[in-house]
Amino acid sequence: MRVSLIQQEFKGDKEKTIAHTLSMIEKAKGDLIVLPELHEHEYFCKSEDTKYFEYAESFDEDVRFWAEVSKKKNIVLVTSLFEKVMDGIYYNTAVVFDRGKIAGKYRKTHIPDDPGFYEKFYFTPGDSIEPIDTSVGRLGVLVCWDQWYPEPARIMALKGAEILIYPTAIGWLMCPEDRVDELCEKENTKEEKEKMLNAWLSVQRGHAVANGVYVIAVNRVGKEKDESGCLGGIEFWGNSFIFGAQGEEIARGGLNEEIIEADIDLIKAKEVRKIWPFFRDRRCELYECIKSRYC
Repeated sequence: MRVSLIQQEFKGDKEKTIAHTLSMIEKAKGDLIVLPELHEHEYFCKSEDTKYFEYAESFDEDVRFWAEVSKKKNIVLVTSLFEKVMDGIYYNTAVVFDRGKIAGKYRKTHIPDDPGFYEKFYFTPGDSIEPIDTSVGRLGVLVCWDQWYPEPARIMALKGAEILIYPTAIGWLMCPEDRVDELCEKENTKEEKEKMLNAWLSVQRGHAVANGVYVIAVNRVGKEKDESGCLGGIEFWGNSFIFGAQGEEIARGGLNEEIIEADIDLIKAKEVRKIWPFFRDRRCELYECIKSRYC
């Protein structure tokens, strides 16, 4: 099947951004199309502000809208939305649509709290790691910060996920224009930026190899300023990719908006496990410690 990754930037408001997303989806040729993390809005977690909870009020409406897009295009569509359950309980939720129907959803499990990524202020951690069955295969949908952890990737694979998918919003901090910020300056050297990007690519390539599955990540692009003035903002580094079951790079984007597409073969990926039977040689009886915070 063909997979299409929509690597895009925020266009200033929700309406313009969605209109641009739709134009890119219309051009995409994939049976499976994946959108970046929180793709309807700016990445609002750059600061802590209660006004952004208003974005979650339209969750049900947004679900109906993207379901219709999936139906009209006759595709499996992976979205990333801000979900309100009740006042005080909100989730960073990936909703998967299969040709107009809701196939399932995943609530982001690992929630960061770092300069420019203050997600613990907004999101309650999800409490379930389950793959989602669709007409194109069983999808292990996770979200952004989850990509740094081997445990959810392994759990999804053990439960039969054929593709790991990570809607993502990650980039480099931008230094404030009117002052010197030591943390920002340290993280903005060319060498440090390259280390960060390579670490991001490498850990996810490792998930592909260790679990014998395809791994897909779809990142934002563009520069988004921090309105609070605490930081300069974030420059999202794109580089959305598709890795094969042996960690081979099948497709990868750059720093700008684009549609990254490739054909993948789930049957061939399964053959890799017969050559590298990592699951066979697991020593589950020795892993009890992994359930503790430290050993």
